[in-house]
Amino acid sequence: MMLPGWLTLSHFVMLGLLLGFAIVHSGGAALRPWAEKHIGCRLYRILFALASLPLAVILIVYFFNHRYDGLQLWNVQGVSGIAQLVWVLSAISFFFLYPATFNLLEIAAIQKPQVYLYETGIIRITRHPQMVGQVIWCIAHTLWLGTSFTLVTSVGLVLHHLFGVWHGDRRLSDRYGEAFEKVKQRTSIVPLAAVIDKRQSLVWQEFFRLSYVGIIIFVLLLWWSHPLLIQATARIKL
Repeated sequence: MMLPGWLTLSHFVMLGLLLGFAIVHSGGAALRPWAEKHIGCRLYRILFALASLPLAVILIVYFFNHRYDGLQLWNVQGVSGIAQLVWVLSAISFFFLYPATFNLLEIAAIQKPQVYLYETGIIRITRHPQMVGQVIWCIAHTLWLGTSFTLVTSVGLVLHHLFGVWHGDRRLSDRYGEAFEKVKQRTSIVPLAAVIDKRQSLVWQEFFRLSYVGIIIFVLLLWWSHPLLIQATARIKL
């Protein structure tokens, strides 16, 4: 069967890269209890990062280099306000993708990495902030680029994070049992759903944290360096 001319090989390569990353990332998360028992928390974290980060970098570079591949489904880049909307959505996405529940010292294995059962801050909005952030990021970039390659990438990323919702809840349930079930009852996957039906309430003081200042600085740096990042990745042939 002949494939349409716009359906480039890059579409399938990206899906393969996403599948590989999902296997390594989710598989590594599933192995965490066993690995921490046998090799310790810090060594597990280091090995997990060494396996995941290179794949993430490859994904980012490949996406930048092929973002305009395939069929141009729409083009709204010249529409007034779209660029600003995309940047606002992208900025919001990072507040979910890198929430203040993260401890950077634990991520770097400087402090002992641990699993926490959170019910404060951004978890009051959604129990799975990374999934929500990824969906917002995908909406923003798919809107801006409008290509079939970007749409395929976004669908793959969202599917991976939806699997992560189930996988993350299962792992927390295995670790914390009834305590997690109570948190699950008081929180929601859909943003603000638990707040709207009065199972949860927002405490704005919980959002005044130094880590959120770090996210703001990161977003501003990303806004400034975005053109440089595109130029740099263009020199890497993937």
